[in-house]
Amino acid sequence: MALNGKVTVRVLVVEDDPDVGGFVCQGLREHGYAVDWVSDGKLGLDYASSGVHDVLILDRMLPGLDGLELLRKVRAKGISTPVLFLTGRSSVAERIEGLDAGADDYLVKPFSFAELLARIRVVLRRGAEATPTVLQVADLRLDPAARVVERAGRRIDLSSKQFALLEYLMRHAGQVVSRTMILEHVWDFDFDGLTNVVEVHINRLRNKVDRDFDRPLIQTLRGVGYVLREE
Repeated sequence: MALNGKVTVRVLVVEDDPDVGGFVCQGLREHGYAVDWVSDGKLGLDYASSGVHDVLILDRMLPGLDGLELLRKVRAKGISTPVLFLTGRSSVAERIEGLDAGADDYLVKPFSFAELLARIRVVLRRGAEATPTVLQVADLRLDPAARVVERAGRRIDLSSKQFALLEYLMRHAGQVVSRTMILEHVWDFDFDGLTNVVEVHINRLRNKVDRDFDRPLIQTLRGVGYVLREE
């Protein structure tokens, strides 16, 4: 799934109110986001620590671990994923406390969903400024902004899902990524883990990226996962 012609954006929502959580997740999915939703702060920390999300939406009042402490622990781990607080804690002092803890934005309930979408776009743009504009491994080049892939100067046309998969592999170049990691980032956590969708897309990606070139870049480590690297 693509978001406005771009790579799928993955959002983690940590919200214990089932009405608010359901409303936010449904709305985000309708706008093309891949969404994971948990209602417990400790579980939220586990999900956030995976590093697979592009933005975190946190409530302040959570069971297990409150949102403020969750954020502090995430930042202490060196995770710089953009964070937006969505909470009923509305005083100026509480907003300042949240921002000082490392949040990128703070939206108070009740809220406009259109404003939530706009704020997500803003924090994503800020985060994008810190990432490389062009990814390159050997003679393979991927431009996320222009959505252009080239190898040895030759343009390669990819589907939205193939592009998202290749971008994930290139951002983790030299690192082995498991099938589960790919499913969690490129698809939803709730995606059927028994499907062979990863294998199918890897094979299709290989046919476009590696088949007509001397050096294969996408390698399979049987029983472990995949790695994109130059031999």
